[in-house]
Amino acid sequence: MINRSLFNWVLLTLFIAGLIVAITFESTFKVTNALEDVIQNGQITIITRNTPTTYYIGPEGPTGFEYELAKAFAAHLGVIPSVIVHNEFSEILPAIANNKAELAAAGITYTENRNQYVSFTESYQDITQLVVYKGGNKKPRKVQDLDGAVVDVIYGSSHEELLEQLKTEHDFLQWRANKNTEINDLLYKLSKGEIEYMICDSNDFEFNRRFYPSLRKGFQISKQQKLAWAFPKSKDTSLLDAANEFLKLSKQNGLLQKLHEKHYSHVPGLNYAGAQTFLKHVNSRLINLIPIFKQVANEHNLDWRFLAAVSYQESLWNPNAKSPTGVRGLMMLTRRTAKQLGIENRIDPLKSTSGGASYFLHIKKRIPERITEPDRTWMALAAYNVGFGHLEDARILTQSRGGNPDRWADVRKSLPLLAQKEWYENTKFGYARGHEPVLYVRNIRNYYDLLIWKYNEKDNLRDSLVRIIPKVM
Repeated sequence: MINRSLFNWVLLTLFIAGLIVAITFESTFKVTNALEDVIQNGQITIITRNTPTTYYIGPEGPTGFEYELAKAFAAHLGVIPSVIVHNEFSEILPAIANNKAELAAAGITYTENRNQYVSFTESYQDITQLVVYKGGNKKPRKVQDLDGAVVDVIYGSSHEELLEQLKTEHDFLQWRANKNTEINDLLYKLSKGEIEYMICDSNDFEFNRRFYPSLRKGFQISKQQKLAWAFPKSKDTSLLDAANEFLKLSKQNGLLQKLHEKHYSHVPGLNYAGAQTFLKHVNSRLINLIPIFKQVANEHNLDWRFLAAVSYQESLWNPNAKSPTGVRGLMMLTRRTAKQLGIENRIDPLKSTSGGASYFLHIKKRIPERITEPDRTWMALAAYNVGFGHLEDARILTQSRGGNPDRWADVRKSLPLLAQKEWYENTKFGYARGHEPVLYVRNIRNYYDLLIWKYNEKDNLRDSLVRIIPKVM
């Protein structure tokens, strides 16, 4: 006769053993989703391309609207971004379709055709496609004006796809699809008269027109279109869903707006004549001053191109410049400021530049530490121009009007109010020509961008893993 206690003990032992085996099996062969895989690996692979609106090396390392947004997504997930830079746009979506990366953040336009083999997030930016031409030539105003001309586009781009659609109604359309080419290459060729027309996304054109001031917008050839991130097509939408949730959150918490302000808000400030004159002075005046700017920048831990941008706004790089109010030199120092800095000769280029750098850093130290970059620098520049007291008045006004006094985008809206009595009569420092510091900062940001483009000195890539996919010749 079987002992019942022994029998129960055996059953319990077998049950526990089976449970252990089941748990072990489940933990060993557990199927994870795409989001869990990324988090477990601690890294997300992002494909992008090397353009001013997507990814490039700036003074502080990797930057660009697309890169910074994707980097923020990686931080949101708690992982490191591993960036693959493709020089051939036509390779990006096939790489995503073949699971060579988790996502593509490369200024990609959503189209129904592309949506068949990759999955897109919700849109984070609206653009239109423009026909661009060189000033001095006849302006194209409609598709019919392209009859007899060749339009240049990037191979594999949505621009090429658009022309293929339009050709069903306009059989005269001709175009050249350029391989191993980026948008800047076509803009350069157009500016040199090597091509007649090209198609360019509106955000790319607005950003790059400073670098090619002879170029003009012809007409809008497409309806409004949407930029989005691309993911591999899969039944597993966990990572795609996380990206959509992040983009939704970015709209709510102001991140998207902040990135737009950082990368695009200052762009319209430099007109054709100003850009032309600046580029002319780069070759005729700056070339002899670069050693001075580099020496002073090295002594003060600044970017020499930033100092040069400030100096150009102040004096057009004229060491003997003098204003009606008596300020003089490359950095247009007042007698009072020069005396405080121990500078006797304000027209000495080295002393003027060093004095201007010291004065700027002195003001910047007074900006509250909680204000982060680049807002801290823009506010310091505004104070350099209009005075620290007036900047503080504008910050107080900003807060009273419901804005954020620690964000330059909000403060710059309040500065012009200092010229209106109903606002300045209640401030500590009174009237100021508040429009001037806004334009002052905007111009310097444009000059700085132009100098970075002209003198591209790459910094170490400190905050991401970056791989460059070379052009195939």
